[in-house]
Amino acid sequence: MDKVILTGDRPTGKLHVGHYVGSLKRRVELQNSGTFDKIYIMIADAQALTDNAHNPEKVRQNIIEVALDYMSAGLDPEKVTFLIQSQIPELTELTFYYANLVTVARLKRNPTVKSEIGMRGFGESIPAGFFTYPISQAADITAFKGTVVPAGEDQEPMIEQCREIVRSFNGIYGDVLVEPKILLPDNKACLRLPGIDGNAKMSKSLGNCIYLSESADSIKKKVMSMFTDPNHIRVEDPGKVEGNPVFTYLDAFARDEHFAEFAPDYQNLDEMKAHYMRGGLGDVKVKKFLLNVINAELEPIRKRREELQKDIPAIYDILKKGSEAAEQVAANTLDEVKSAMKINYFDDKELIAMQSAKYTPSED
Repeated sequence: MDKVILTGDRPTGKLHVGHYVGSLKRRVELQNSGTFDKIYIMIADAQALTDNAHNPEKVRQNIIEVALDYMSAGLDPEKVTFLIQSQIPELTELTFYYANLVTVARLKRNPTVKSEIGMRGFGESIPAGFFTYPISQAADITAFKGTVVPAGEDQEPMIEQCREIVRSFNGIYGDVLVEPKILLPDNKACLRLPGIDGNAKMSKSLGNCIYLSESADSIKKKVMSMFTDPNHIRVEDPGKVEGNPVFTYLDAFARDEHFAEFAPDYQNLDEMKAHYMRGGLGDVKVKKFLLNVINAELEPIRKRREELQKDIPAIYDILKKGSEAAEQVAANTLDEVKSAMKINYFDDKELIAMQSAKYTPSED
């Protein structure tokens, strides 16, 4: 069986460093590893419309922003297939069939769905499309026979629900669909990067993000205003690193070589943490170090984006060709699904022959 990756993002805004450390950086590493037969990178605009139906222009404008973020971060159209979800109609049909295999009660228990509903304050006014998001995601993954989904830990309930759908379908109709596995970040700090305001989640809607495409000046303002340990008032005060966003970001981004370049007083992050915890290390110094580390990581991305932005029609052409290639794959899977479900009436010659014989008068 081929090793296939399916992953992507909703185009509701530019991608931020939470996306980068949570999945995007890993996708680039996997792309370059040569261990996968196919990698599909999906811009999930149809899913974005489930809670942005009254603001389609927001989704429309952010298609190109997400594509630019992908390519500037190092995803290569020569090595991966980019696609736009809404341009693959087979995904909608698969979602409809899978919906019959999932109960409303099961969807309500999905922790990710519950969390997202609460964050958006839907209450009883949740759009049906948003509520069935896990079914749509299962259609996306299985359409391309994805075996691996690189994602953050908040997506584990979604992938588990996809596996349940696969097992249910295969149990009823035969082994057609592939059961995927989630691939979590190998750096625990990258599992869920907090917002710069100390909020547990970095979110575009909360305005507590650092974007991949932000200027160095803008990032400086955000980093220097980051939430830290509120009890670390004076430099000599002992400080806490656990739950301190500045150190969480350093866990995610800092490497030993950064200390030699930007903070030669320390060999590594453990030494800096120890100094902070015993007192004598101020927040400003730590934030300046973090700023240097983040800019070292993001500067090459910003430069690549500046080049890519010079030829926007070429980016749309890449998305178009990728979507067309992806649709052929999804169409093949849909054919297999419909055959297994015995709803491929016009292709089933045996059925037609049987029915024909049934109604053909006997020569006797």
